Amino acid sequence: MAERPARKPRKARSAQVVRTERLTPHMQRVVLGGEGLADLPELEYTDHYVKLLFAPKGATLPEPFDMERIREELPRDQWPVTRTYTVRAWNPHARELTLDFVVHGDEGLAGPWAANVKPGETIHFMGPGGAYAPDAEADWHLLVGDESALPAVAAALEALPQGAKAHVFVEIESPEEEQKIDTQAEITWLHRQGRPVGQALIKAVTELDFPEGRPQAFVHGEAGFVKELRRHLRIDRQIPREDLSISGYWRLGHNEDGWQASKRDWNAQVEAEQETPRP
Repeated sequence: MAERPARKPRKARSAQVVRTERLTPHMQRVVLGGEGLADLPELEYTDHYVKLLFAPKGATLPEPFDMERIREELPRDQWPVTRTYTVRAWNPHARELTLDFVVHGDEGLAGPWAANVKPGETIHFMGPGGAYAPDAEADWHLLVGDESALPAVAAALEALPQGAKAHVFVEIESPEEEQKIDTQAEITWLHRQGRPVGQALIKAVTELDFPEGRPQAFVHGEAGFVKELRRHLRIDRQIPREDLSISGYWRLGHNEDGWQASKRDWNAQVEAEQETPRP
């Protein structure tokens, strides 16, 4: 039996906070910079993401920061906690990486950090990863998401080819959460106003009169509504898998640690269930 190749060490990067900005009542922008971004690769996708690394309370991490050394020398409960965030924008000339965070007061880990972090502070992260960008050959585009997917939807809108047709549905809590995005596409902002997450998105997409031609769809956000829309697009609308980018960024009742631990099994189960049309 051939030996399994050694796991490639994952490189952690460091960056410094350049500035912050509150975009809406619940969306905070953090712009990162510094020499740690000097060798950031070209970002070809619009759903690029990074995994921010937060030291557990009371843990003393080695300097210089080295994830491999941390994993080898420290107990698991002292390893950094990861939180995944989409890259809203990357300016290679200014060497600035922009991340947007949904903030709900003191709830969670990354949101409070983003709301309170000061310029000059350092954050470590892994990545970037990513897989989706608008296909210029598609006849039209479907972009769907809640607040968590808004940075990726906005990046995709700004990358759409000139004159591209798009149907865009973004669910947010209230009109105050709407953002100005540099796009010619019309965005349908769906205001949740206390209704279940994704309910308005499911209704909007299932009732949409699909244009003629080949669509490319990007559907991301809470796992429950993503599951429903995946079935609709794959089974009811018969859109090929290769024309879909669909993923649950989060799941009601789970923090990121719990969701990431179960996400692979969840996705496999959903895919198995949805390969068979409804009776």
